[in-house]
Amino acid sequence: MSFWRYLVDEKIAAPARQFSDDVVKPVADEIDHQDVYPVYLVEQTAKLGWNAMTLPTRYGGQGESMENALGVFEELGAGSASLGVSLITILQSSKIIELYGRDSLKERVLPRYAHGLRASYALTERGHGSDIRTLDTKARGNERDGWVLTGEKAFITSGSRAEFFVVLAETPVGVSTFAVDRDAPGVSTRQTREAQTFGLRNGPHVNLVLDDVEIPGDALIGVEGNGLRQALVTLSNSRTLAAGISLGIARAAFDDAFAYVRTRPAFDGNVIDFQGIQWYFAQAAAEIDAARLVTYQAARDLDSGGDYQRSSSAAKLLAAELATKVASMAVQVCGATGTQETSPFGRYFRDAKAYEVAGGSSEVLKNTIAKTLIKSAR
Repeated sequence: MSFWRYLVDEKIAAPARQFSDDVVKPVADEIDHQDVYPVYLVEQTAKLGWNAMTLPTRYGGQGESMENALGVFEELGAGSASLGVSLITILQSSKIIELYGRDSLKERVLPRYAHGLRASYALTERGHGSDIRTLDTKARGNERDGWVLTGEKAFITSGSRAEFFVVLAETPVGVSTFAVDRDAPGVSTRQTREAQTFGLRNGPHVNLVLDDVEIPGDALIGVEGNGLRQALVTLSNSRTLAAGISLGIARAAFDDAFAYVRTRPAFDGNVIDFQGIQWYFAQAAAEIDAARLVTYQAARDLDSGGDYQRSSSAAKLLAAELATKVASMAVQVCGATGTQETSPFGRYFRDAKAYEVAGGSSEVLKNTIAKTLIKSAR
């Protein structure tokens, strides 16, 4: 389906669309089936500047708006949600350092993102998913004015190949955020069977083990005890980009299914000639357009300082649920072809459904929206 050109700079979206069509889509099923982190694609997107799109130019980034970054993520999501997820963890971890890190940390770390640093955001623990007000991973000061981290983070996306982590840990003051290099002594990862997912496959999720890991003082990102607030701001960025990936999934499922029903013979015509089938696509097209408008408004709110917490939650809620709906419709109208392992429709459905949970479940997003409504009514 056609892309609303005015929502994003076409000079930025067009190369992403071509890269997605020519480079990403041909290997998307392979990445999904093998469940591997797409290192070679991430290296290519770094060379194109997309791994550091929103970073200021003084750190080697592109200095682009979230609105234009969203356009790239939507296009890449249409090619492979696995690649999109890999890039989200990179942007998410760089954003929190950009917003809150000390100048010394920014100068030391942020330029590495522009050169292809693979990074992840280690927030989740086995007993702490959406509720991160208290954590089992602990950080304590040492005699060298640095920090020592101990604990285990769970279900870390992109963790299998990450070279750098942004980690949430609890200090005596409260939840705080830290920067940790993968090669620091005491850092290791381990895979668990439960961490293998049916969708959004970019390598098995891992547990990040921190065994008395010593880090310098400036590895504390921002103010001690302010990690929860930082996470909420950063999640608004990642949820908006996740909504873009979900839009890409919906578009890809729509386009592939529409192309199929237009040429698939049925009785005296093609499948598309049935009015009931036409209604499926008419409804899906209208809802994709509506979800896109909400999602790009969220990006504009992030750029301008608007009510981004509400709009980013609404964007991900609508786009993720819509992607599942459209992917399910695509399987249905394509019949037996829609269920075949050799078709992409199963991948679209699994990726879409996984995004209704990953990065903020639909229920958590509804809670966030409700809280903003109640707060604004006071």
